[in-house]
Amino acid sequence: MKFLHTRIRVSNLDTTIDFYQKLGFKLRDRKDSPQGNKLAFLEIPDSEHFLELCYSPDFKVDFPEDLMHTCVGVDDVIAYCDKLENDGIEIWPENWRSKFADPANRQMAFVTDPDGYEVEILPL
Repeated sequence: MKFLHTRIRVSNLDTTIDFYQKLGFKLRDRKDSPQGNKLAFLEIPDSEHFLELCYSPDFKVDFPEDLMHTCVGVDDVIAYCDKLENDGIEIWPENWRSKFADPANRQMAFVTDPDGYEVEILPL
């Protein structure tokens, strides 16, 4: 048995694809579902689990804060967060650079996608 994918509803497929591509995801495929939804499948190279984005013009994306999040592991959290910040993505905690400079603090950061889903960033 394997965990294969996670589906999230999004309010703008192209904006969300662009956001996740900045995080390092690759667009694997786009298609329409039999129910009329627009789907996009994103993956991280060398990862078996993929992210399925689902857009439906009749569905309003609205969920309680902190309902769910995804998580990516990276070799160098500081370099990764620096790249994202340079791409215009807000990293939190707000003072992540000074916090991560102290070896006593755990390197754990978050970004928020265009619909409010959180993406946790942890070291591998």
